[in-house]
Amino acid sequence: MTDQTWNPLLRDQLTWHWTHQLRERLDGLTDEEYFWEPAPDCWSVRPRGTGTVPAQFGSGAMTIDYAVPVTDPQPFTTIAWRLGHVIVGVLALRNASHFGRAPADYDSFEYAATATEALAQLDAEYATWLAGVESLGETGLARPCGEAEGTFAEYPLAALVLHIHRELIHHLAEVCLLRDLYLHTHREAS
Repeated sequence: MTDQTWNPLLRDQLTWHWTHQLRERLDGLTDEEYFWEPAPDCWSVRPRGTGTVPAQFGSGAMTIDYAVPVTDPQPFTTIAWRLGHVIVGVLALRNASHFGRAPADYDSFEYAATATEALAQLDAEYATWLAGVESLGETGLARPCGEAEGTFAEYPLAALVLHIHRELIHHLAEVCLLRDLYLHTHREAS
């Protein structure tokens, strides 16, 4: 057996899912689906000054709902909120910390006002992440994450890559499920 290179395997874990199970399922996402609230008191992305959630983050015309501490049970979230979380909290923060993206955080981010804009943000952050992981090579995967990852600073970057891929796969699967639910509940209603 030859020496295994891990970087292509880690990237393939995500790119296979993105290409074969996910990205096409997001094509055609409408604004109605993006903002649909399938349960009362959903957290979402909203125009600034609307909503009743204790905290809203964002620097532009749109904000994302949030509260600390998070209630129990946790609020149900819209596709807009889930995409905002993935774009900012999962990808943009890590792209800024590790791969040279401009600084990003929940409070200063300009959240998408449309589904099309959100998908463009998602595609851009995904491409930055993937190129960044590739740039690590084998040696970079073994390097510690550093202080940007808090209590996980000493973990190897490979552990962060695996964590981010899990986050992307599970949150974007939730988005797909919400799209299915929207389709089936609105088809029955019409």
